[in-house]
Amino acid sequence: MTTQAPTFTQPLQSVVALEGSAATFEAQVSGSPVPEVSWFRDGQVLSAAALPGIHMSFSGGCATLRIPAVTAAHSGRFSVRATNGAGQATSTAELLVTAETAPPNFVQRLQSSTVRQGSQVRLDVRVTGIPSPVVKFYREGAEIQSSADFRILQEGDLYSLLIAEAFPEDSGTYSVSATNSSGRATCTAELLVQGEEPVPIKKTKMIMSTGQMETSQTRVDRKMEASFQATTMMEMHVEGGMMTQHIAHKTPPRVPPKPTSRSRSPHPTSRGRDASSHLHL
Repeated sequence: MTTQAPTFTQPLQSVVALEGSAATFEAQVSGSPVPEVSWFRDGQVLSAAALPGIHMSFSGGCATLRIPAVTAAHSGRFSVRATNGAGQATSTAELLVTAETAPPNFVQRLQSSTVRQGSQVRLDVRVTGIPSPVVKFYREGAEIQSSADFRILQEGDLYSLLIAEAFPEDSGTYSVSATNSSGRATCTAELLVQGEEPVPIKKTKMIMSTGQMETSQTRVDRKMEASFQATTMMEMHVEGGMMTQHIAHKTPPRVPPKPTSRSRSPHPTSRGRDASSHLHL
């Protein structure tokens, strides 16, 4: 019986598989007698116990290794060894597992808002990407660090900036950046915090009826007339004796001057001069 050392008529081919997909290695081997086949990963014997979920088979000279759902942990150098009494042969190939990637995308963007001083403010975004992006919040270009006053929250693809109590100085342009290995995306919005407005003072309007207006005007006229009369009496008291000229009166507004009738007395000097002339004659 003729013996022949194992030979790979079709060696293994390296495989690039997307994470989560299946990966299969195949090799065609010949030899006489029919060789036994063993699999290795990074130099270590491969078994179902060492790498759960794998399937290994050898039939009709075709050696097959299949992994139903690969992960990054499956990446490495895979080898198949064929052995019989005449010798052995080995074929090696690489398995490279890549993750599905997608650049960040905002499915819910920041919304501009106007709030009152002292209000609680919540700025929300929803962003997707593979791998999951790193999300950061900024105000006027300065990164916001999570604190008691500014809390950054995450729940799935929802990212939120929570301002416990907003003040006018918190107004400005807010932005969010999302970054992963496939790219970067940003979105911006404006926040306006209005301060407290002073309470306007109501002006009280005084409504006066026609009768009240007439009564008020009468009182004013009476006061002015009384003042006028008092001034007149004082001037008469100062002059005293026989009045030789009219007393100038200041006419109060809106009060017509009272008519007066005063007779001038003959000048005593004139009377003296007449008598003297009469006696001389």
